[in-house]
Amino acid sequence: MSEIMPYILSFYNGEVLQMISRKYGLKPMDALREFLSSQTYQMLINPELEMWDFSPAGIFDMWESEQVTGEPRNSLYLRRD
Repeated sequence: MSEIMPYILSFYNGEVLQMISRKYGLKPMDALREFLSSQTYQMLINPELEMWDFSPAGIFDMWESEQVTGEPRNSLYLRRD
């Protein structure tokens, strides 16, 4: 697949921003802004990484790890420690 279908991105955007909003008390637009400006989102939209196989909870975990450590690849979801 050379690009990610818009409905896939829409699904992840909606699910992850709800998780961010609930956990951190951000308004939905602020949560979306935080997510869209993250390295995690850049990884999600990269079709070579095929991240659409991950659950929204996994993507959220990567985003949260990025917020804490500065690197989404430190997520336990990816490391499987």
